[in-house]
Amino acid sequence: MRMDKKRFKKLFPHLAEEMNHKESKVTINSIRSGTPTEETAAYPDKTIGFIPDAIDFIRRCDNKKQAQEIIDYLRTRGEISQQYAKKLEDQLRKRGVRSFGPKKEEGYYLKRF
Repeated sequence: MRMDKKRFKKLFPHLAEEMNHKESKVTINSIRSGTPTEETAAYPDKTIGFIPDAIDFIRRCDNKKQAQEIIDYLRTRGEISQQYAKKLEDQLRKRGVRSFGPKKEEGYYLKRF
């Protein structure tokens, strides 16, 4: 879809300003793609029906070695596919353990929900 600069600036003034100054005001410090579960499930109480996925477990890790152990364990148990495990390993190798999101400390879910 093509749009002239004037209309774009009118519709998205803040984004247009950021693009002109080549300055990002929002940092993205994690990447989550192709997850088998949706985070957008609407539960009145978010703890009901919540099942942690591979990334939830990886976010509790301190280093790449621990994260790799989690991936291997979930793959061995058949809880994640070989293909998904490969994607996780590639991201872990290229971007590190914190690319999955900030570390989930003890009591994370008690504070969050």
